[in-house]
Amino acid sequence: MKDRIKVGLLGATGVVGQRYVEMLESHPDFELVALVGKSSAGKRYGEAAKWLLPTPIPEAFSDMVVREAGPTSVDECAVIFSALPSEAAIQLEPLYAKMGKAIVSEVSAHRMEPDVPLIVPEVNGDHLRLLEFQRKNRGWKKGLATTPNCTVTGLSLVLKALADRFPIRKAVVTTMQAVSGAGYPGVSSLLILENVIPYIKDEEEKVERESKKILGAVNGGSVKPFALPMAVSCNRVSTLDGHLETLYCEFDRTVTPAEAESQLSGFRGEPQKLRLHTAPEAPIIVTRQKDRPQPRLDRLAGSVPGMSVVVGRVRPGLDDCSIRLTLLSHNTIRGAAGNAILTAELMLRKGYL
Repeated sequence: MKDRIKVGLLGATGVVGQRYVEMLESHPDFELVALVGKSSAGKRYGEAAKWLLPTPIPEAFSDMVVREAGPTSVDECAVIFSALPSEAAIQLEPLYAKMGKAIVSEVSAHRMEPDVPLIVPEVNGDHLRLLEFQRKNRGWKKGLATTPNCTVTGLSLVLKALADRFPIRKAVVTTMQAVSGAGYPGVSSLLILENVIPYIKDEEEKVERESKKILGAVNGGSVKPFALPMAVSCNRVSTLDGHLETLYCEFDRTVTPAEAESQLSGFRGEPQKLRLHTAPEAPIIVTRQKDRPQPRLDRLAGSVPGMSVVVGRVRPGLDDCSIRLTLLSHNTIRGAAGNAILTAELMLRKGYL
C-alpha cells in the first residue's frame, strides 16, 4: 500500500466514531494513527469503546491507547476527523486548524460560519473554494470543512438531483429518524419503544438552514443560500439505523413520476467521476417496489454499503407540477462518517490537503 496520510479521530468511542474506525481500517489514502477521547483517555480502545457495530473491532485499533485531547495529541496527523460533542468542537477544532491541520468535522459547531464549507461531495464540492478565504482571513494553513446534519445529507442529494433539471418552488419534508442519530446512550428505551417522539431539539431549523446553504452558490467568501421555501417536521422513531423521509416538491413546470425517477437514478457527482474510494457507483438508487425503501432492508444498499440514498414511492402530488417520494439514508454512514471521509477524499484530489 502506498504511503498514506496520517489522520486522527476526535470523539473516537462514540457511535459515529466507531463508524470512522470501521471505514478507515483499510483506507487507501488515510492511515488512522490517533484516537482521541475525554473520559476514555488512557484506556485501550477495545476497553474504552462500547462497541455497537455488528462487525468486531478492527484488530489494528483494539489495543491502541486513546489519547486525551490537547495541543500535542495529534502532532503527527495532517488530517483530523471530528465527531466531538459540539461544546468541545467549538474550542478544539479551531485550535487544530491554527496548528496547520486540515479539519473535516461533522459537528454543528462551525457549519453555518460564512467562510466554512458545508459539504455533501456530490452536491457542492465547489464550495471547498471557501477554504481559500479561510486561509487568507484566518491565517490557517489548511482549514476547516464541515459536513451536515445526518438528516440533511440524503435530503440534499435528492433535492440537488431534482433541482438540476426541474426548478423547485417549494419543499415539504417529514423525517422519521433512527435512535442512533441521538448518539449513545441516546434516547431512553422507556421513551422510544412502542413510541414516536414528534420533536428533536433544533432539528427542523438545522434541516432547513443547512439544506439551503449546501444547495446555495459561493459568492465571494460566503454562500448565498438557495431560495427554497421549506416546511420541515422531524420525528424520532424506534429504528436503530436509517433515516426515512417523505418529500413533497412543487415545481415551476410539469414533472411526471417517470421523469423524476429517471433524473434521480441517473444523478452522478464529482466523486463518481473521480472514482473516489468511498463514492458509491450510484449515489441515488430508485426502487419501484410499492413498500420500499425500508430502514432494515435498504439502509446498506449500494456498491459502498450505506453510502447510497434509496428513493421509492415516486408519485404525483396535488397537480401535474408536484411530486411525492420517500427517501432513506444511513445516518451514521452516509449521514456522518462516510460523508466526512468522502469529503476528505475529494479535498485530497482537489489539492486542499
